[in-house]
Amino acid sequence: MNGITNLKYRQRRRLFKLASIVFFSCLTLWSLFSYFFRHGSSSSAGSLSSLSSLFSSNSEGDGKSFNPSEEEVDYEAIGSSRAKSSSPRGGSMRRKLTDEILNNLSLDAETCRATFPGLMKEIDDTVAKGPFTVKRSSDLGPMQVRIREGRIYVLHAQRKRDLSREMVNLHRALLTLPPSSDREFDTILTLNILDTPFGTALQYTRNADPVHAPSDPDARTFLIPHFSFWAWDLPFIGSISRAASAITRLEESQFQGNRWHSHKDPRAVWRGTTWFNSIHNPQLRYKLVSTAKNKPWADVQSLEWTGGGGDNNKSATNSLAIEDFCKYKYVLHTEGISYSGRFQFLQMCASVTLTPPIQWMQHTTHLVRPLFSSDLDLDKARSLRMRKNGKTKDTRAKPGAAAKDGVVPWTPHVRHERAWPKRYDPHEANIVFVSPDWSDLEDTIHWLEEHPKVAEGIARRQRELFVGGGYFSPAAEACYWRELVRGWAKMARPEKGEFEELGVPYEEFVLSNGWD
Repeated sequence: MNGITNLKYRQRRRLFKLASIVFFSCLTLWSLFSYFFRHGSSSSAGSLSSLSSLFSSNSEGDGKSFNPSEEEVDYEAIGSSRAKSSSPRGGSMRRKLTDEILNNLSLDAETCRATFPGLMKEIDDTVAKGPFTVKRSSDLGPMQVRIREGRIYVLHAQRKRDLSREMVNLHRALLTLPPSSDREFDTILTLNILDTPFGTALQYTRNADPVHAPSDPDARTFLIPHFSFWAWDLPFIGSISRAASAITRLEESQFQGNRWHSHKDPRAVWRGTTWFNSIHNPQLRYKLVSTAKNKPWADVQSLEWTGGGGDNNKSATNSLAIEDFCKYKYVLHTEGISYSGRFQFLQMCASVTLTPPIQWMQHTTHLVRPLFSSDLDLDKARSLRMRKNGKTKDTRAKPGAAAKDGVVPWTPHVRHERAWPKRYDPHEANIVFVSPDWSDLEDTIHWLEEHPKVAEGIARRQRELFVGGGYFSPAAEACYWRELVRGWAKMARPEKGEFEELGVPYEEFVLSNGWD
């Protein structure tokens, strides 16, 4: 009898354990389904896509062309997921940057770095080089100002209109300093506002190739934001706040979701002055116009200035409002004598920026993630296009064959590899570097058209970073200027006895816009 009782007890115990397992399994499944429906499928799609990209991308430097399957990544789903929850830098989860933050001009140094990670890289790299001597400018030398207790005093002006554009943002950054009892910003600043860098100064640009760094161990280049971060007195640009608002209205009202493919003009767009080239690539803009002439994939035109252009007449009959560039899937970027002040406006677009490898760095250029067109299987894209056009000629490059009709892929020069040692695959990139002579531009555009999800991903990552990440916001600029002055002041050693006078107060200097 006892044996029968024990058997029944063990059976009931097993049934109870089995029921418990079933109950908790159902509870777990219910929780998973609840989470799925509460957060939507976009996040899941984005996570799965990210995983697939890890296995589908080619290894860096393996010499293989990238030719992804169009089923690998759904960038619309990823974009939706990131807009809800993740960093525009493609990193960890972080709160969305609100207008209140992006327009706050008084963020402290710690908050600035946390809000805009990586923004201060150029400053940090220069400060790390150590102390330097600040020498008195000659009569024709660069501008110099004194910073004392948050105010600007002009010591020397390089030319009469120096403070009209270049200094207004510095003044704003100092006026909005967070409360501080120390004088860590007191210093003597040297500002070079020319297109090419020289000496030790705050400057717009530096050469991207480290080989061209100044040989003088005392030379320093502290990069400053371009004056267009305040305003540019061209009728098709205006203030950066106006341009940014116009671009945002355009992108959000016309090109959200799947309308990127159906509504954006599939051509590549450019407007510019053809003769405005660097000595390092004097035919850059001429070759672009020649390459794109009468091509159905291009809207490339040299600006037709009325009255010759220049400061006296800044109208062009075929110009585009800066926001209208964002109506195109592809925007073409060309550097000028050195950098191009238009670059940051193009980066506000959810469009693919195509450019030869950038040779001149500005204060946020280091944030770009380049895809080199030479890493793509352009030969296959070219063959497909030829067959679609009814041509059967084999366009594949023969080993050792000379370049002809742009068939042989270009190989980045060693200076490009020094400037941009890290290369990104199409699922990470936010910009595309093409051949410096534009010879593979057409093939690259056709490759992107054959891989529309990849193209959209590159385009959206660009805008998500620079606009969504706030790097072009008033807050980021004020943060940058203050950190710039702080870094300079920390390392600058003004020559003794050379800067005895206080200088002309900024407000007085602005009234006359220079000494008579």
